[in-house]
Amino acid sequence: MHADDPALSSRQPVHTQPGQRLARGVCRYLRTLDVTCLEEMVPTRGLRVDVMGLGPKGEVWVVECKSSRADFTSDSKWQGYLPWCDRYFFAVDQAFPTEILPEETGLILADGYGAEIVRMPDENKLPTARRKVLHLSFARQAALRLQSYRDPGVAALFGG
Repeated sequence: MHADDPALSSRQPVHTQPGQRLARGVCRYLRTLDVTCLEEMVPTRGLRVDVMGLGPKGEVWVVECKSSRADFTSDSKWQGYLPWCDRYFFAVDQAFPTEILPEETGLILADGYGAEIVRMPDENKLPTARRKVLHLSFARQAALRLQSYRDPGVAALFGG
């Protein structure tokens, strides 16, 4: 691309929300564990997880990023994500009151640049049929995003 390309000149600086910064740090960290991530993944109609990770053996992790106590206490839907993963985590920053998070969930401390698993949750293996559906959905959503980066007009063509 050239500096005078209209596509470049129309881009605005990206202003991220606290949860988005946590998600970026989580994704960077999980990549070091050979876990490939998609942010704002839709595992099924009506659900959108902050980060879904696919491990090298096909394991599925879900990470919900909570930027404050209010963000956590206002979220009553997180338990609906449990049937869609092998392991479930909350990702929070250093200032978050971690004692309010459920003990049975995983805990990741994160910032915009990295993260660390503090508590690994027990594994609850997905049924084979659901795992297959998730893998296919993950692959399709990742491919569609990649295509829309390569050809931004494709999203408008197909409602993305």
